[in-house]
Amino acid sequence: MADNEFGYTPWGKDWVRLAEPLRQTKPEPMLPRARSIARNHGVRTEIEGRTVRAHLHRGGQASIAHVEVVPLTRAEVTTIARAIPDSSVVTDEMHRALLDAGHAPAPTLASTDCSCSARTDRCVHVLAVLYTIARQVDENPRLALELQGYFDATTDTAAPVQEQRWTSINALDPARFFAV
Repeated sequence: MADNEFGYTPWGKDWVRLAEPLRQTKPEPMLPRARSIARNHGVRTEIEGRTVRAHLHRGGQASIAHVEVVPLTRAEVTTIARAIPDSSVVTDEMHRALLDAGHAPAPTLASTDCSCSARTDRCVHVLAVLYTIARQVDENPRLALELQGYFDATTDTAAPVQEQRWTSINALDPARFFAV
């Protein structure tokens, strides 16, 4: 068995680092189970834009996990477009070129959610989804940029890349919000 069955490309390693952060101070007891679930194809993913919806079946239990990725900013899209002029095939050298250009192509998670009873952001199901995405990104590194909304942003340059997900309560004017 290979030492790095998940994240054997630099693009996939970025996703493995979401499950196994370098700043972690104590061992995560759920990582071996999460790797086992991902290794044995216990995760079925559906990717829609920047959101990954995953169905996990383990024994008699089923869970649905959601992982949402923060979109790239306009400046990041411009930096990537300069460093990678042809993004039809994404290679390890392109990852290195992005790092040399000053942009770390690692994704940032906007939110995670799972239907299991653990009620944490890092349950075994979410970790298994991260490992599964790492494997998918290893097979197709272009997916790493797709999940961050890079190709959506390059097709329409006038559209803002980062949409606002929530409205701050402080931004609402009570006099106009409530009809009296």
